[in-house]
Parts: sequence; structure tokens; C-alpha cells
Amino acid sequence: MIIGLTGKYCAGKNHIASILEAKGLPVLDVDKLGYQALETEKKTIFTQFGNDLQRDDGSLDRRLLGHRVFGQPEKLRQLENIIHPPVNRMTSEWIAALKPANSPHCVINAALLHRSIVFSSLDRIILVTAPLFIRLVRARRRDRLSWLAILKRFTSQQKFNSQYLTANAEIYKVGNPEIFVWRNLHQKLECRIDRIFKGILY
Repeated sequence: MIIGLTGKYCAGKNHIASILEAKGLPVLDVDKLGYQALETEKKTIFTQFGNDLQRDDGSLDRRLLGHRVFGQPEKLRQLENIIHPPVNRMTSEWIAALKPANSPHCVINAALLHRSIVFSSLDRIILVTAPLFIRLVRARRRDRLSWLAILKRFTSQQKFNSQYLTANAEIYKVGNPEIFVWRNLHQKLECRIDRIFKGILY
């Protein structure tokens, strides 16, 4: 069984991923694969988006790249055409390397899960949610962006949930509503996940 895990910006999906991992499920963080792909494909990115994206040490200035493509659909599409092929390849290789005897199920944790190569093969999808205010506070605390920049990111995800209506997988919403991860919240989240995956996790 391939389980997809996703959620809007700062909904708290990585915390849910840590719970699933603690229960023995292999979890692939596709967003981290994206960072790897940005580094391996940086020469192509410099050529296509400008050499000023290259720092003095030769690394890619990801923040500047983000500013350059955000709100620019054509530029974003060009970047995705560079990044997605290696990310999809690494995702497929990771799944293929799992030994079914030891890992009969796995989790694909991705912000853009609907664009993953495994989307059509998912058996279940966990959609992590949180109130708008909570996500605002988390985003401000974590990324140190201006309120305007955060709101722009939120606005860009207006159609986020509708992207999953065409999925063949069962979709389960898991609320992650607190600013801080209190002990009782963690226990509630574990119980919610146990109910969703009753009979397959153990």
C-alpha cells in the first residue's frame, strides 16, 4: 500500500509524517528530494533563470529563485520541468528499493503530491489541515516572511483541495490545529491515525 501525505502551507504535515514513521512506516520526504534536484540541476537553472542565482560558493540561492518564479506561471512551469523528472526518478527508485517483507506499506510525503509520479498509484491520501490563523502564525515563526508574502502563498493554494478530487485513493483529513505540539494533541493525532489505518499498521 502506498500512502500519500500532503497539506497546505504550514498545515503541519511533517509532524504527521513523524508519527507515521514512529509507527514503523517508511516515509519519503519528496520536498527534500526537490532540494537535492535543485542542487544537481543548478547549472541548467543558472542558464535558464540567470547566473545571479549562483552564490559565491557556487551554490544555488533558493530564496532568490523562489522570488523569481513565484506568481509567474510560465517561469514556475519551466522550473518544474527541470526539477520534476529527477524527483520522480528518485521517488520510483526509493519505492523499488523497499523490501515488501519488511515494509509492506510506505508513505510519500509531498507538498505537491498531485504532481508526483505515484499519484495515480496511491491507495490512501492523508490530507493534513489546520485553521488559517494557526498556519499564519506557524509560517511567520518558521520562515520569517512578511505577512504579505505569507498571504500570497496562501492565496496561491486556493484550489489545493480540489486537486485531489480526481484521486483513485481514499482521502482522510487529519486536523493539526495547535500552534505548539502539546502532549495531548500528539496523542489525539496518533489515535486519529490509528483509526484511519486500523488493521494495516501492525
